[in-house]
Amino acid sequence: MTSATQQPEYPYSVKIETSTGQSATVPIAFLTTKQVEDFLQFDFKRLAEEAGVKGARIHVERAITADYDKVMGEVMACLRSAIENAAYRASFINRGAGSPHSKPHQTA
Repeated sequence: MTSATQQPEYPYSVKIETSTGQSATVPIAFLTTKQVEDFLQFDFKRLAEEAGVKGARIHVERAITADYDKVMGEVMACLRSAIENAAYRASFINRGAGSPHSKPHQTA
């Protein structure tokens, strides 16, 4: 046995909200408090930067079950989707087409 005490691990759930209004809730694996802190300070920030997303917020709470690899994939998918949607909206605005949700103009 080692003299170091093991930190308890808990399952967590993460809710990600992007500046474009999208959100996703995903489970995370069993983690210690230190691992959660590292995820918030380093991993999430890195994933958001890789996806090119600014202004994303994250809320972490204890959950029932989790899979860390799945979480990382779902976090990246959510962040990429947010940047793609922002680019899609920007393309309409840049072309002067108005909102991407408005109906196209038809001519006779």
